[in-house]
Amino acid sequence: MDKNAKIYVAGHRGLVGSAIWNNLKAKGYTNLVGRTHRELDLLDGAAVKAFFDAEQPEYVILAAAKVGGIMANNVYRADFIADNLQIQQHVIGESFRHGVKKLLFLGSTCIYPRDAAQPMKEEALLTGPLEYTNEPYAIAKIAGLKMCESYNLQYGTNYIAVMPTNLYGPNDNFDLEKSHVLPAMIRKIHLGHCLLQGDWTALRKDLDHLPVEGVSGQSDQCDILDKLAKYGIHDSFVELWGTGKPLREFLWSEEMADASVFIMEKVDFADLKGPNPEVRNCHINIGTGKEISIGEAAQLIAQRVGYKGEIRFNADKPDGTMRKLTDVSKLNALGWRHQIEIQEGIDKMYSWYIS
Repeated sequence: MDKNAKIYVAGHRGLVGSAIWNNLKAKGYTNLVGRTHRELDLLDGAAVKAFFDAEQPEYVILAAAKVGGIMANNVYRADFIADNLQIQQHVIGESFRHGVKKLLFLGSTCIYPRDAAQPMKEEALLTGPLEYTNEPYAIAKIAGLKMCESYNLQYGTNYIAVMPTNLYGPNDNFDLEKSHVLPAMIRKIHLGHCLLQGDWTALRKDLDHLPVEGVSGQSDQCDILDKLAKYGIHDSFVELWGTGKPLREFLWSEEMADASVFIMEKVDFADLKGPNPEVRNCHINIGTGKEISIGEAAQLIAQRVGYKGEIRFNADKPDGTMRKLTDVSKLNALGWRHQIEIQEGIDKMYSWYIS
């Protein structure tokens, strides 16, 4: 990519998009285009077309998506499949109609079957049933992946799909209802620490920055305690969903961004399709190839926060998939591998959060 080429980063304010945006800037790309949700609703096909008509981007990175944790995915099933399908249809479709040179589509490793062999190779796609709790989101992401693959095969485009593992980092979503597991645990344990220490100044500051179901730092103390208890945050213990036994792979978001830009610069669809006449599974896993249990991750967070209370796990709540480890041999063979391990990442993320 030319350093002056116009690059549209869809979702440039989110966890993934902001990391990619910053990585591109750090590498000298000067003509970046982004729109907030208020400025451009990607669910509005006419608005997306008007944006592409006006801006004519040469490259597109599709990092915008409706995302959430296990509870949000299970409750808002229709929203997760419908919204993501529309976002993908609009952005990928307009990219094709406007002659975009290259597109990067970001999916998720939840596309793989619930019982896929570990670590999960790209070839495991569509070989078995999906995990029930996030099936609608996974199906939407599989559709996006197949859109990219199909446009490439029919029209000779250069659209590449990448499947990042569980991400965490700056600008993550810490909403207790809708966040992913790591930011949710960080915030719960932080608030539990504040309660245990009787530090109401820090606790109210946190809730002022991000209220919980309308309860802010200005709310009555009893209302705050009731709302936090709903999410398992008490003055002597913090309750987390599931058994704590599932194993998860976590990748620092800025490293995912570096891998994404590396692929945009160095990898084309022609490098991925192979000699087989039936072309499939051309997507690329992005991860570390390492895993840690939810319980162990919670303990690392507690150590970083300084939390001395009890961490309990509620086995009546769903665990989700027990293992989701990616095989990153394809990415490593292409020339990229991670550097930041989970303990360093948790240290960095908590420092970002409290600041």
